[in-house]
Amino acid sequence: MIIKLEQLTGHEKKAKIGKLNVAEGDQVQVGQALLQMESKKGNSPLLSKFKCTIDKVLVEEGHEIEIGQSLFEVTAEESVQAKPKLDYFGGLLSGKKEEVKTELLIIGAGPGGYVAALYAAKKGIQTVLVEKDSMGGTCLNVGCIPTKALIKSSEVFHQLMNADDFGLAVKEVELDMAKVIDKKDEIKGTLVSGIEYLLSKNKIRVIKGTASFLNDNQVLVKNGKDEYTIESKHALIATGSKISDIHLPGIDHDFVMNSTSALEYKENISSVTIIGGGVIGMEFAFLYSNFGIQVNVLEFCDRLLTMVDKDVSEEIANIAVERGIGVYTGAKVTRIEKDQTGKAIVIFEQDGTEKFISSEKVLVAIGRTPNIEGLDIEKTGIELNDNGKGIAVDEHLRTSVDHIYAIGDVTNRIQLAHVASHEGIAAVDHILGIDAHVDYGMVPNVIFTSPEIAAIGLNEDQAKLVGKNIQVSKFPFQANGKALTMREARGFIKLVKDLDSGKMIGASIIGPEASALISTLTLMINSNISESEIAHTIFAHPTTGEVIHEAVLGLSIGALHCDE
Repeated sequence: MIIKLEQLTGHEKKAKIGKLNVAEGDQVQVGQALLQMESKKGNSPLLSKFKCTIDKVLVEEGHEIEIGQSLFEVTAEESVQAKPKLDYFGGLLSGKKEEVKTELLIIGAGPGGYVAALYAAKKGIQTVLVEKDSMGGTCLNVGCIPTKALIKSSEVFHQLMNADDFGLAVKEVELDMAKVIDKKDEIKGTLVSGIEYLLSKNKIRVIKGTASFLNDNQVLVKNGKDEYTIESKHALIATGSKISDIHLPGIDHDFVMNSTSALEYKENISSVTIIGGGVIGMEFAFLYSNFGIQVNVLEFCDRLLTMVDKDVSEEIANIAVERGIGVYTGAKVTRIEKDQTGKAIVIFEQDGTEKFISSEKVLVAIGRTPNIEGLDIEKTGIELNDNGKGIAVDEHLRTSVDHIYAIGDVTNRIQLAHVASHEGIAAVDHILGIDAHVDYGMVPNVIFTSPEIAAIGLNEDQAKLVGKNIQVSKFPFQANGKALTMREARGFIKLVKDLDSGKMIGASIIGPEASALISTLTLMINSNISESEIAHTIFAHPTTGEVIHEAVLGLSIGALHCDE
């Protein structure tokens, strides 16, 4: 029997063999990677469709292959080789049914699920991963990565439009949103293919379909007419979250977008009203503003980004206004209407007065909710949180059913991709008998506005609220040489020290490269590195990291390059 190359990603006709995963004589299982292909659309594995033995390898690594080319001679199981009788109507009415047994079943292949699967496989646990959509979940497909790709494009556009600040003259800069979206999709495709390759390389069986529990020990996966009944020793739920349903009159107008549809919209627009001044809303606000689009933000609370330090919230609001972004806090949106020209009219109440804003588009960026619909967890002993939103888990990520775990957004604890990944590793460790847990007080948080915002531990108000006797040190980026060369001198770093213990307990940054600097601060605070050790550490010059050194000095003798 011959295995041939049947198709490639997109409209590609040829690809290069990056790696052969099997050799002559190997026993191959269903779903196992035979080879890894490289094309313009990214990397992707060729998966075996049946159980077989490799008799002869007809190609070599580095060779170019094309659709229809013979790749392997194999001996397949008799049941696979036998030609089925032609039964057109029977084929329409029934699909494949398979019973699967595994040590660990993971439902959901987002940053929590697929990381847990890779970790488990490397630890020697037989693992089956179920996913109904693309590998990577919300984060990779319609969240973290796509938004950051668009943000980077917008930052480049903004720099080109302000090239004079760098002593340059740039002419005829135009925005082509369709190309921006296409470039985003290329990055996404490369990363999805990379995950598929890693799963295959680690011999993790991936079953595509929608999963639902039959009982505490069995899960049914449906994919069209195909059905898989999976029995596992342990199960891990990592189904993530979905965009919250908002009951707002006029939300169904065709000019209203959510964070998912906005990432696919390829037309250039002139103006947008964003409902919600949280993380998603503010990242999109600066993204659109950098593209030269008129932006207005409506936030129900009395300030933007209520989860960050008040000084940081005030600074980002001031920067937004300076960039031409309209900021309306204490604004309760009551309805969305369409005017005679087809433009959007967003009506809101502020200070007891009804007001309205007109724009071409509206982006609703208000919250996400745990994705438990369709899991049929009522057929199990799994309990929900007290508010009925999300699956309840203990400190080891176990649900009320001892052998079933839940991680990530579906628990409704902290909706961050890196938290889900860390929880996945902790859950697998606990399955292995390792006493693992997650310190939720030491989770770094990053917001990709312009400039970026990042935080770890307690901010000033949180520390005071829990009765800490604190000292605060701030250092501005305008006193940092690297920030000035980058033309990004706005913002500051702020450290919080517990005077009773003598330890730093929190840090906030708003400024250039905050997303990178927060890792250093997380390590410092989480490892209880002393103030003296940091003060006597050599920080490279010129770097934005020097603000950390200066702020630490500010807790004792005072910063050297600032007289505040």
